[in-house]
Formats: sequence, structure tokens, C-alpha cells
Amino acid sequence: MLIKIIITFSLLFCVSNLSADGFTKSATIKPQLVQEGSQKEWCPVCGMSIEAYYKTSHTSKINNQKNRQYCSMRCLAVDMQEYNINLGDVKVVDAATQKLINAKSAFYVVGSDIKGTMSKVSKLAFSTKEAAENFSIENGGEIVDFKTALVMAQESLESDIAMVESRKTKQVYPMGEKIFEKRCKKEIDINSYLQINELKADIRYKNLCGELKESELQALSLYLWEVKRFSDAKKSLDLIHVTKDEKCPVCGMFVYKYPKWAAQIFYQDVHFSFDGVKDMIKYYFEHKEGIVKILVSDYYSQKAVDAKKAYFVIGSDVYGPMGDELIPFISESEAKTFSMDHKGLKVLKFEDIKAKEVYKLDE
Repeated sequence: MLIKIIITFSLLFCVSNLSADGFTKSATIKPQLVQEGSQKEWCPVCGMSIEAYYKTSHTSKINNQKNRQYCSMRCLAVDMQEYNINLGDVKVVDAATQKLINAKSAFYVVGSDIKGTMSKVSKLAFSTKEAAENFSIENGGEIVDFKTALVMAQESLESDIAMVESRKTKQVYPMGEKIFEKRCKKEIDINSYLQINELKADIRYKNLCGELKESELQALSLYLWEVKRFSDAKKSLDLIHVTKDEKCPVCGMFVYKYPKWAAQIFYQDVHFSFDGVKDMIKYYFEHKEGIVKILVSDYYSQKAVDAKKAYFVIGSDVYGPMGDELIPFISESEAKTFSMDHKGLKVLKFEDIKAKEVYKLDE
């Protein structure tokens, strides 16, 4: 009898803890972080703290089974626009137990009284239908499966992004700009980062702008990543320019996010932009006819360079958006120095690049 009372009390305590008044999306146990490196604490899409939004956190696997962890289903949906993510690899944190579970087997409570993460509508997952029903009784919301919740997230993505952008424009960017101007004493090469969480990790752990609260660090990172990075690029006439709707025709990624790696092939009436030389070369081998110009971005200056006059380091330890890359340089001496410093296999002229070597970079 005593055991039954204890079990009943424990269940009631768990349910009450998940009510809107007492519920927190942050981790109350040690969070399970699956990404590698110092940036693992933050979402690679928006930069938000994984620990602070742990109970809406999702994980996936991208290129070469690299782990990604998001603050929300919304950021997973954003990543799916660029990466071919296997839904069977997606995991979600059980809001009750705070353990990672397979998203396909989870029961989602959608539209409860709990505020959404990066979305107008909240989406919280549970490992059992009973737990989801108990939560729904307390907080409202509809119980759906993973695919249904994901479709809802994808359909509301445009409006959710607009909502978040409005807040950032009015509050976050101005705050970040003030912090940058007053606190950042060291030069920050924004374009040397592939993801916002990598930038955020360096600002904190390399003490680039002094001691910052998480809210200050997030505002600064968003300003640098989403405002200053692109305003600086627009000021230079020497850089490769791409629009926000241009996707790499080889991998499907948005090229404007990676200006340091941008490359372009021009035909008489059309051009194509790429998120790196590797994908550009793959396209070149299949579509040589009618090309009038090929541009790549010099690694150091980021200036647009005629690809046929550039030097490329292959097999180095520096990675681009799609992993191993051919790194372009204006001068041969810079290419050779970079190759020695970063364990490059060889330095090649454009005409010496072979398809076999390029495709081997993906192995």
C-alpha cells in the first residue's frame, strides 16, 4: 500500500512540475550535448543556448554523420532546407525524463500553454502517450506524431522567421551593435566561421569582448553574424556577391551564408553560385560548354579571383561548408605557405585539378 502511495505521489509531482506555471524549458539535469567542440553548447542555426531550451531540443546527423543539436524543431526545419537529413536519425528530448529519444516514436503535444521556442506554437515531445496526455490535460494542446509536428513547423516557418526577425531588428541587433562598439577590442574575422555557434564559442572562450552574460553574448553574436558580416561584404566591390535566394546547384545550400567560400560560374545569360570550390569544380566538369568566366574567393583577402589564375591547396586540415575543400589563393607563395602550415597534400593550378582528386575529398 505504501509503495502505491509513493508511486501515485511521484506521478502527481511529475505532472504538476510540467504544468505551465511550474514548467521550464531549461535543463534541470545535466544536458546531453551531442555536438563536438566548444560550440556544442549552442544551436548551429540560431545560436541559442541548448541548455536553456533543452526540453525543446532536437538532434540530427548531416555530412559524414556529423551531429547537430538544435534549440527547437523550428531550427531543425531550417536546417532541412539545406541538408538532406534522414528523419530516422532525428532525436528529441523527452520533456518529462529529459532523455534523448527517437523522434519518430515520440508523442508531441502541439499548441499547449507553454510558449514556443523560436515559434508561435510550442511543440514538446514525450516518450509515452500517457505522459503526453497528462501534460495536455494540464496545459492544453493537441497530441500528434513527429511527422505531423514537423509538417506544422515547416508550414509556419515563414511566419515564425518573420516574428523572430522583427524582434531581432527592434531589440537584439541594436543591443549587439552597442556591445560590439564598446566591448570588443580585438579584431574578429567573422567570415572565418562556418556557423554562428563557432563564432559564439570563440567570443566567450577566447575572451574577444570581455565577460558577457548569455543574453549579451547572444545579441552580439547575432549582430555580427546576421548584420555586420553582410554589411561589410556589401561595402566591398571586390568580393563575390550572391543573393539570399541563390542555392548551390550541387548540394543545395544557401551560398550567401558562406561568403568566404563563395565561387561562381558565368555563362552568357546566367550564372551559378557555389558554397565552395569543390562543388563548383564538380559542376564545371559536367557543364564546361559555354562558360565565359569563373570566380573563386581568395582565402585570405576574400577578393574575387579569376579561377584560371588562382592556386588551389588540396587535402589541408581546413574545412569548408561541405567538409574537405580546395582552398584558393591569389598567389602561389601564399598557397605554398598555407599548405605547409595546414598539412596540404599539394598546390594545383586550375587546369591541373582532376575529377578523381575532387571526388576523393568526399570519402
